[in-house]
Amino acid sequence: MIAPLSIPSPDYEWQIWEINLFGWQLNIHMYALCILVGIILAVIITSRRMTKRGAEPGVVLDIALWAVPLGIIGARIYHVLTHPDDYFFAGANIWNPFQAGAIWNIWEGGNAIYGALIGGAVGVWIGCRMTGIRFWSFADALAPGLLVAQAAGRLGNWFNHELFGAPTDLPWGLEIESTNVAFPAGLAEGTLFHPAFLYEIIWNLAGAALIILLERRINLRWGKALAVYLIWYGLGRSFFEAIRVDPSEMFLGVRVNVWASWAAVVLGIVLFLVQRRRHTGDEPSPYVPGREWKGPDAGVDSDETESDSDSLDDGVEGENSTGETAATSSSRSTST
Repeated sequence: MIAPLSIPSPDYEWQIWEINLFGWQLNIHMYALCILVGIILAVIITSRRMTKRGAEPGVVLDIALWAVPLGIIGARIYHVLTHPDDYFFAGANIWNPFQAGAIWNIWEGGNAIYGALIGGAVGVWIGCRMTGIRFWSFADALAPGLLVAQAAGRLGNWFNHELFGAPTDLPWGLEIESTNVAFPAGLAEGTLFHPAFLYEIIWNLAGAALIILLERRINLRWGKALAVYLIWYGLGRSFFEAIRVDPSEMFLGVRVNVWASWAAVVLGIVLFLVQRRRHTGDEPSPYVPGREWKGPDAGVDSDETESDSDSLDDGVEGENSTGETAATSSSRSTST
């Protein structure tokens, strides 16, 4: 029975917008559109935060040109590898992107955030090396925007009728048609499910607000904001993943993504403790020494000074010294 406050799944017509352009049909998938909106929001939020910290306006786009494509590739590879039964079976269409079920067809759903984090981190590292931005500076500025982007992307799961949890009698249960391939066998038509996608949206937005609030109270530079992100998201995802009913690879009786979530929590705790001990002061600049941008509005939004221990950062991110050559827009443009 459908509850009065149950959440209906959108009509399948909303999944794809068909646009006829001079006889050629263009299909716009809502899932992909939600991901695109999330990327745009993350870029805007991160850009504002980086500019406030003294970075050149627009430098985030240079880094995003590396991070976004590698993040998407990583997300898809991770999903395919953790859902092999969905793609590798007798008679399956694996390679042809013009047919349903190909491993390339990300618009059909199936992008893993942990794969996106791995691929995106590689892209950020490359972009930071090209632009002279400190990796940890960018990661901290990105942390809340990343959670907002993930929240927007999860809305795409609702349009795709996916990412729902176990059956529930709660009034806000999600309506899923019994013909859905992920509908558990043996359940009656009209069974409601936990809206795991909605839980994660709320959790992610709360996490973004938490990071911004904590930044006003404690020092969350040098990778510590990223650490809070890993802890927060890992904790929430480990629960949301555990209640999902769609098939996934298991290891020791636990879903692979739950293991990944626990790993994210541990990594976040270790990162926070290590960076808190190594760097007691604020960052002198979002740039590595010798690559600074000295624009008219550039500055560091903190009155704190860097401690002696903060002057070392793996031999790359060190203390600024007087007389270093400033980076220019023309040098930055070579990264694109």
